[in-house]
Amino acid sequence: MRRFLVLSFVFGYVVFFARGPILAVGDTTEAIKEKQEVEGTIARFKEKDPSMERFFDNSYGYAVFPEVAKAAFIAGFTEGEGLVYEKGEVVGRVTLNQATIGLQAGAQGYSEIIFFENKAAFDSLKSNDLKLSKQVSAVVVTAGASAQAGYTEGVAVFTMSKGGLMLEASIGGQQFKFEPVPQ
Repeated sequence: MRRFLVLSFVFGYVVFFARGPILAVGDTTEAIKEKQEVEGTIARFKEKDPSMERFFDNSYGYAVFPEVAKAAFIAGFTEGEGLVYEKGEVVGRVTLNQATIGLQAGAQGYSEIIFFENKAAFDSLKSNDLKLSKQVSAVVVTAGASAQAGYTEGVAVFTMSKGGLMLEASIGGQQFKFEPVPQ
Protein backbone atom coordinates (compact mmCIF):
# COMPACT_ATOMS: atom_id res chain seq x y z
CA MET A 1 0.00 0.00 0.00
CA ARG A 2 2.82 2.40 0.85
CA ARG A 3 4.40 1.73 -2.55
CA PHE A 4 1.11 2.53 -4.29
CA LEU A 5 0.81 5.83 -2.41
CA VAL A 6 4.37 6.79 -3.33
CA LEU A 7 3.71 5.97 -7.01
CA SER A 8 0.44 7.92 -6.89
CA PHE A 9 2.19 11.00 -5.56
CA VAL A 10 5.02 10.71 -8.10
CA PHE A 11 2.44 10.47 -10.92
CA GLY A 12 0.58 13.44 -9.49
CA TYR A 13 3.74 15.47 -9.20
CA VAL A 14 4.55 14.84 -12.86
CA VAL A 15 1.03 15.74 -14.00
CA PHE A 16 0.79 18.72 -11.65
CA PHE A 17 4.18 20.35 -12.20
CA ALA A 18 5.73 19.06 -15.42
CA ARG A 19 3.54 20.95 -17.88
CA GLY A 20 4.92 22.48 -21.03
CA PRO A 21 4.64 26.17 -21.85
CA ILE A 22 1.22 27.63 -22.43
CA LEU A 23 0.75 28.55 -26.08
CA ALA A 24 -0.48 31.99 -27.09
CA VAL A 25 -3.94 32.31 -28.56
CA GLY A 26 -3.42 33.41 -32.12
CA ASP A 27 -3.92 32.14 -35.64
CA THR A 28 -2.23 28.75 -35.22
CA THR A 29 -4.33 25.71 -36.02
CA GLU A 30 -4.05 24.55 -32.40
CA ALA A 31 -5.18 27.93 -31.03
CA ILE A 32 -8.12 28.08 -33.45
CA LYS A 33 -9.19 24.58 -32.43
CA GLU A 34 -8.90 25.53 -28.74
CA LYS A 35 -11.05 28.63 -29.20
CA GLN A 36 -13.68 26.57 -31.06
CA GLU A 37 -13.74 24.05 -28.18
CA VAL A 38 -14.22 26.88 -25.68
CA GLU A 39 -17.00 28.48 -27.75
CA GLY A 40 -18.69 25.07 -28.09
CA THR A 41 -18.50 24.63 -24.32
CA ILE A 42 -20.09 28.03 -23.75
CA ALA A 43 -22.87 27.15 -26.22
CA ARG A 44 -23.55 23.82 -24.41
CA PHE A 45 -23.79 25.55 -21.03
CA LYS A 46 -26.20 28.16 -22.42
CA GLU A 47 -28.25 25.49 -24.18
CA LYS A 48 -28.52 23.39 -21.02
CA ASP A 49 -29.44 26.42 -18.89
CA PRO A 50 -30.48 29.59 -20.77
CA SER A 51 -30.62 31.54 -17.49
CA MET A 52 -26.79 31.43 -17.43
CA GLU A 53 -26.79 34.23 -19.97
CA ARG A 54 -26.97 36.72 -17.08
CA PHE A 55 -23.56 35.55 -15.83
CA PHE A 56 -21.99 36.00 -19.27
CA ASP A 57 -23.61 39.43 -19.63
CA ASN A 58 -22.90 40.79 -16.13
CA SER A 59 -19.63 39.25 -14.93
CA TYR A 60 -16.37 41.14 -15.06
CA GLY A 61 -14.72 38.11 -16.65
CA TYR A 62 -14.78 34.33 -16.83
CA ALA A 63 -12.56 31.29 -17.38
CA VAL A 64 -13.80 28.39 -19.53
CA PHE A 65 -12.38 24.87 -19.22
CA PRO A 66 -13.79 22.63 -21.99
CA GLU A 67 -12.27 19.46 -20.51
CA VAL A 68 -11.30 18.89 -16.90
CA ALA A 69 -10.00 15.40 -16.12
CA LYS A 70 -10.03 13.93 -12.64
CA ALA A 71 -8.63 10.56 -11.54
CA ALA A 72 -8.18 9.18 -8.05
CA PHE A 73 -7.46 6.22 -5.90
CA ILE A 74 -6.81 7.59 -2.41
CA ALA A 75 -4.63 10.32 -3.95
CA GLY A 76 -6.45 12.28 -6.64
CA PHE A 77 -5.34 14.62 -9.36
CA THR A 78 -7.31 17.03 -11.51
CA GLU A 79 -6.18 19.13 -14.44
CA GLY A 80 -7.64 21.24 -17.20
CA GLU A 81 -6.77 24.06 -19.57
CA GLY A 82 -8.90 26.90 -20.79
CA LEU A 83 -9.25 30.46 -21.96
CA VAL A 84 -9.90 33.58 -19.90
CA TYR A 85 -12.28 36.31 -21.06
CA GLU A 86 -12.42 39.88 -19.77
CA LYS A 87 -15.47 41.84 -20.87
CA GLY A 88 -16.08 39.30 -23.66
CA GLU A 89 -12.54 39.28 -25.12
CA VAL A 90 -9.89 36.57 -24.73
CA VAL A 91 -7.09 37.94 -22.52
CA GLY A 92 -5.26 34.80 -21.48
CA ARG A 93 -4.92 31.09 -20.98
CA VAL A 94 -5.30 29.29 -17.69
CA THR A 95 -4.47 25.89 -16.27
CA LEU A 96 -6.34 24.29 -13.41
CA ASN A 97 -4.66 21.81 -11.09
CA GLN A 98 -5.84 20.08 -7.97
CA ALA A 99 -4.34 17.41 -5.76
CA THR A 100 -6.49 15.72 -3.13
CA ILE A 101 -6.05 13.03 -0.54
CA GLY A 102 -8.76 11.03 1.12
CA LEU A 103 -11.35 8.35 0.53
CA GLN A 104 -11.81 8.53 -3.25
CA ALA A 105 -11.73 6.29 -6.29
CA GLY A 106 -12.68 6.69 -9.93
CA ALA A 107 -12.29 8.94 -12.90
CA GLN A 108 -14.48 11.58 -14.47
CA GLY A 109 -14.45 14.32 -17.05
CA TYR A 110 -16.35 17.58 -16.89
CA SER A 111 -16.43 21.11 -18.24
CA GLU A 112 -16.14 24.08 -15.90
CA ILE A 113 -16.80 27.81 -16.13
CA ILE A 114 -15.73 30.22 -13.41
CA PHE A 115 -17.33 33.68 -13.42
CA PHE A 116 -15.73 36.65 -11.67
CA GLU A 117 -18.12 39.18 -10.19
CA ASN A 118 -15.76 42.15 -10.13
CA LYS A 119 -12.27 43.37 -10.97
CA ALA A 120 -10.83 42.36 -7.59
CA ALA A 121 -11.94 38.73 -8.00
CA PHE A 122 -10.73 38.70 -11.62
CA ASP A 123 -7.36 40.19 -10.64
CA SER A 124 -6.87 37.33 -8.15
CA LEU A 125 -6.87 34.97 -11.15
CA LYS A 126 -4.58 37.18 -13.24
CA SER A 127 -2.07 37.49 -10.38
CA ASN A 128 -2.16 33.70 -9.80
CA ASP A 129 -3.59 34.19 -6.30
CA LEU A 130 -6.91 32.44 -6.97
CA LYS A 131 -7.34 29.19 -5.08
CA LEU A 132 -10.83 27.76 -4.83
CA SER A 133 -11.48 25.98 -1.58
CA LYS A 134 -14.27 23.66 -0.50
CA GLN A 135 -16.21 26.74 0.71
CA VAL A 136 -16.79 27.71 -2.94
CA SER A 137 -19.09 25.05 -4.30
CA ALA A 138 -19.83 24.41 -7.95
CA VAL A 139 -23.33 24.42 -9.40
CA VAL A 140 -23.99 21.43 -11.65
CA VAL A 141 -25.68 22.85 -14.73
CA THR A 142 -29.21 21.67 -15.36
CA ALA A 143 -32.16 23.57 -16.82
CA GLY A 144 -32.74 26.60 -14.59
CA ALA A 145 -29.97 25.76 -12.09
CA SER A 146 -28.23 29.10 -12.46
CA ALA A 147 -31.40 31.13 -11.87
CA GLN A 148 -30.88 30.89 -8.10
CA ALA A 149 -27.06 30.74 -8.17
CA GLY A 150 -24.94 33.60 -6.96
CA TYR A 151 -21.36 34.58 -6.25
CA THR A 152 -19.33 33.40 -3.25
CA GLU A 153 -16.18 35.36 -2.47
CA GLY A 154 -16.55 37.07 -5.88
CA VAL A 155 -16.71 33.86 -7.94
CA ALA A 156 -19.43 31.56 -9.26
CA VAL A 157 -18.47 28.10 -10.50
CA PHE A 158 -20.53 25.94 -12.85
CA THR A 159 -19.75 22.42 -14.03
CA MET A 160 -21.24 20.06 -16.60
CA SER A 161 -20.44 16.35 -16.51
CA LYS A 162 -18.91 14.70 -19.56
CA GLY A 163 -18.87 11.21 -18.08
CA GLY A 164 -17.26 8.92 -15.56
CA LEU A 165 -17.89 8.09 -11.94
CA MET A 166 -16.14 9.40 -8.86
CA LEU A 167 -16.75 8.41 -5.25
CA GLU A 168 -15.10 11.00 -3.08
CA ALA A 169 -14.63 12.27 0.46
CA SER A 170 -11.39 14.21 0.15
CA ILE A 171 -9.68 17.51 0.90
CA GLY A 172 -7.92 19.80 -1.54
CA GLY A 173 -8.56 22.97 -3.51
CA GLN A 174 -8.24 24.06 -7.11
CA GLN A 175 -5.24 26.19 -8.07
CA PHE A 176 -4.82 28.20 -11.25
CA LYS A 177 -2.00 29.51 -13.41
CA PHE A 178 -2.84 32.44 -15.69
CA GLU A 179 -0.76 33.56 -18.64
CA PRO A 180 -1.81 36.59 -20.68
CA VAL A 181 -1.98 36.32 -24.45
CA PRO A 182 0.00 38.79 -26.54
CA GLN A 183 -2.23 41.66 -27.62
